[in-house]
Amino acid sequence: MEAHHFLAFDLGAESGRTILGTLRDEKIVTRELTRFPNIPTRLAGHLHWNLLSLFEDIKGGLGACAAEARVVPESVAVDTWGVDFGLLAKDGSVLGFPYAYRDDRTCGIMEKFFRHTPREKVYERTGIQFLPFNSLFQLYAMVRQRSPLLDCARDLLFMPDLFTYFLSGEKANEFTIASTSQLLDMRGRVWSTEIMAALGVPMGILQRVEPPGTVLGKLIPSVAEEVDLPEVRVIATASHDTAAAIAAIPAAGDNWAYISSGTWSLMGVETAEPIITPETLEANFTNEGGVAETIRFLKNIAGLWLLQQSRKEWASEADLSYAELAGMAAGAKPFRSLIDPDWPEFLNPPSMPDAIRQFCLVSGQPAPSAPGEFARCILESLALKYRFTLDQLRRLTHRPIEVIHVIGGGSRNELLCQFTADATGLPVVAGPAEATAMGNILVQALGLGFVRSLSEIRSVVRRSVELKMYAPRAREDWEGAFARFRGLIEADIPAPKKTHP
Repeated sequence: MEAHHFLAFDLGAESGRTILGTLRDEKIVTRELTRFPNIPTRLAGHLHWNLLSLFEDIKGGLGACAAEARVVPESVAVDTWGVDFGLLAKDGSVLGFPYAYRDDRTCGIMEKFFRHTPREKVYERTGIQFLPFNSLFQLYAMVRQRSPLLDCARDLLFMPDLFTYFLSGEKANEFTIASTSQLLDMRGRVWSTEIMAALGVPMGILQRVEPPGTVLGKLIPSVAEEVDLPEVRVIATASHDTAAAIAAIPAAGDNWAYISSGTWSLMGVETAEPIITPETLEANFTNEGGVAETIRFLKNIAGLWLLQQSRKEWASEADLSYAELAGMAAGAKPFRSLIDPDWPEFLNPPSMPDAIRQFCLVSGQPAPSAPGEFARCILESLALKYRFTLDQLRRLTHRPIEVIHVIGGGSRNELLCQFTADATGLPVVAGPAEATAMGNILVQALGLGFVRSLSEIRSVVRRSVELKMYAPRAREDWEGAFARFRGLIEADIPAPKKTHP
């Protein structure tokens, strides 16, 4: 069978990669061509993404495809994290560097917006989980600060839309990334005129919403010449990284849930329509766009970010690998300390270990001291948060859930996968770790007609990867730990009071 090649740029909040995918004999094979850092830059007191450096890295990946892999791909596409965006002037030039979502300018901004637009009304229109860094609140922070950029802005493009524009010259907002913004009417799948009016930003700044798999054009001549790849199509794939990952879940049937595990843990189910009720509002669940008109009904959970940030701090004394940390965690005392991974102070603290110690002290628990104790605390707490979220999913969707698929980089963390099976009492299927890149690539193939449906994408993935199964073990200790954990959630542990010099 003829081979078809596709190039995916998968940009995460810590690094980006160029992945070459080859579809042959109803299987997909991926190969990493380049890897590059993606570190927010602090400029004038705020965190920004280095847009120009990232685009140079994307062009470097295109060049590597031509010069090293010696392949002319059928198409290229970009996926990134959600919510962040850039603004263009009327001449098409970029207005400044996009803000990074962990920037603190949106602290307290949701409450200010709700003073004139009730949260119930916002959720009824958008169905999106309330997080202070959603695009809606980032824009509102700019409105309140009277940002001159808004006065000059003609177009708003989300991060993958920006790179697609740089590559093709075409402006569009792809559906899955647009759905993370809290500006889209998820029932009608169009921009919400009410939300935009309440925001005070003109509707014209937004672009047409295109479904994942849309062919937007070809590489613009200047880029094509620079990287020596003429006539390559540019596709708006499932450009939110979680949407791409979920498209590549190797699942069959309906009675499954997923955890897209990485810096964030996105846990949910796939539905045909959004679920927007007072109960889903109270539980703060989100309805984001998926491939083939599906909805990703899910909860954002602060995932391995806690371990990543702790490891960075320890690196000055000991450069511990994730495998070493998992080994230390396995040998640490079980359930000594538990935390709520979504405590607001964990969003971007100066010191993650200090923040974890603070939570434990405030909640009357012994604080971890050694890296293995911290790692055990984080991994056990994540697994218990998955159990808590699983209970919510069953109650809100009224559907049976019989297995959990864990995809993304976190699927390689064997201890967390086993803890997840133990905490939930469900079998866990781990893999693929490269779900986002595979989904990006196979949605390109869908757009070009080389695969025919979302179910066929998943069949290709099942034939292409080796999966690992985790069965739940004895759970008595986990049941007791879950009762403690639920008590911490219900107690709503207060953040420490800020002191000012």
